[in-house]
Amino acid sequence: MFANLKKQPFIKMAVLSTLVAEDVEITGNVVFSGGMRIDGHVKGDVAGRPAEGRTDGKGAGHGASLLVLSDKGRIEGSIRCSDAVINGVVTGDLDVADRLELQSDARVCGTIRYRQLQMDVGASVSGHLAKASDVGVPGNVVELGQSRQ
Repeated sequence: MFANLKKQPFIKMAVLSTLVAEDVEITGNVVFSGGMRIDGHVKGDVAGRPAEGRTDGKGAGHGASLLVLSDKGRIEGSIRCSDAVINGVVTGDLDVADRLELQSDARVCGTIRYRQLQMDVGASVSGHLAKASDVGVPGNVVELGQSRQ
């Protein structure tokens, strides 16, 4: 009965115009437009420019910034973009204006702010999850991690 159902992608992959290859290490902040895939290592903040013509912080329109961090990729710094698909290691905060997908190999240590979240089995978050409300006021906050007493 369920064999014919295919998992629909949470975030439709746009054209990724920038690639940081697996053997590349960048030290310093990175700012990008459109889509960027990181297979390498970035030591610094990564920020996507907001979509042109939009001032509401919703990145679903044309020109929204999409960050894809592969299972080989690693970012040591904060991330700010419209949409993100994370399957690698992030040590730092994530501010995602619209949709965030944490795939099964994602390892995040930091505070995550998002509007919509999909988290696959196996993904790991050590920090806080904060869902942004539609009016820009912080919503529910969930603290994740192991408590040892």
